[in-house]
Amino acid sequence: MGEKKRREEAKKQQFLFERKNYLFMLIGIAFIVLGFILMAGGGSDDPNVFNPEIYSWRRIRLAPALILIGFGIEVYAILLNPTKND
Repeated sequence: MGEKKRREEAKKQQFLFERKNYLFMLIGIAFIVLGFILMAGGGSDDPNVFNPEIYSWRRIRLAPALILIGFGIEVYAILLNPTKND
């Protein structure tokens, strides 16, 4: 009898999130990855030569902003309740 009940419970299991949540999570991950890609590079092959490109607008302002936006989207995706009826 207990095994039958466990089988019924296994059939009723659902995902923790719904499709809309996972879609927002993927968008957030894309923002984070893009931010890290934009932040990469800018170094010099020779350690005795300074490359001012490391302080470019893209690496100092744009990339961190994209990463923070991505984390914000991730929090929104976790807190989103798509089954809520308006």
